[in-house]
Amino acid sequence: MKDWGILTKRWVALIIIAGTFLLVACSPNNVKIDNSLKTYFDEQQVTGSFGLFDNGSGKFVVYNLSRFKDSAYMPASTFKIVNALIGIETGRIVNEKMVIKWDGVVRIFPNGDTATAWNKDLTMEEAFKVSAVPYYQEIARRIGKDTMQRWLDSLSYGNRKIGEKPDAFWLDNTLKITADEELGLVKRLYFGQLPFQKRTQDIVKKIMLQESNANYKLSYKTGWGFTENGNALGWIAGWIEENNHPYFFVLNVEGKPGIAPSLRLDLLKAILKQQGFFEGKR
Repeated sequence: MKDWGILTKRWVALIIIAGTFLLVACSPNNVKIDNSLKTYFDEQQVTGSFGLFDNGSGKFVVYNLSRFKDSAYMPASTFKIVNALIGIETGRIVNEKMVIKWDGVVRIFPNGDTATAWNKDLTMEEAFKVSAVPYYQEIARRIGKDTMQRWLDSLSYGNRKIGEKPDAFWLDNTLKITADEELGLVKRLYFGQLPFQKRTQDIVKKIMLQESNANYKLSYKTGWGFTENGNALGWIAGWIEENNHPYFFVLNVEGKPGIAPSLRLDLLKAILKQQGFFEGKR
C-alpha cells in the first residue's frame, strides 16, 4: 500500500497516510474511469494519465488508472513543492522573499532558448513561479543529503531514493513517484496535514496559487523532464477551488522529445473545462 496514495490496488475503504489517519472511501463505487479523456491526450499526441478528486464527495474521475496508481516517474519540478517545504522548515529558506544571487552561469533550455527568467537574482517565490532549477538545486545543497533523506523517509516520498547527486536526483530518474502519490501530497498540503509547521505549509500553498478570479482559484506546480528512454515527461499537480470547495488533480503526460511543455496546461484546462470548471458553478 502506498503511504500517500489516494487510490490503492485493493480498493480499500480506509487509508493510513504517512501516520495521519484519513477516512477516504476508495471503493469501486466512487471511482469513475473516464476513457473519454483519451481524446484530449490524443489531440496533443501524448500518452499519460489524469486524476481528479472531489474532496467533498470522495468521488474520483480517473483516466488510465493503471498508469495513475502503479507507474512511477521522476517528479521533475513538482519536487519543488517538497524542496520548498523542507527548505523553509529547516531554515535554509527564510521565507518566500529570500533572494539567492545568480551565479552568472547562462542557462539554455533543451530547445536552444536562453533561460532568461532563470539567469538573474530570484526570490524563492519567483523561482517557484518560473520553475528555476538552479535556485532549488542550491537549496538542496544547503539542506544536505542526509537531512533531505530523513525528510523523504518521513514523508514516504515515492521510492525515497537520492542516489549520488543530491542536487539533481529529482531530475535524473533516480527519485520516482506515482501520480496517485502526487495527488496525496497536494491534498495533504492543502489541509495542512504534512509533517511541517503550519507556517511552512501556508507559504508553499501561497506560492502555488497561479490564477485567481471571481469564479475559481487554480493552484499547481508543473514538472518537465525526460525519461530513461528519451521521451519527454510532464506533470501538473495541484487543486482548483470553486465556491470554497477544493478539487485535487494530477496530470501526467509522456511524448516525443520535441513536444512543447505548454501542452500540459492546455491539456489540463481542456479536461477541467469538460468537467464543468471555470464558471464558478461547481
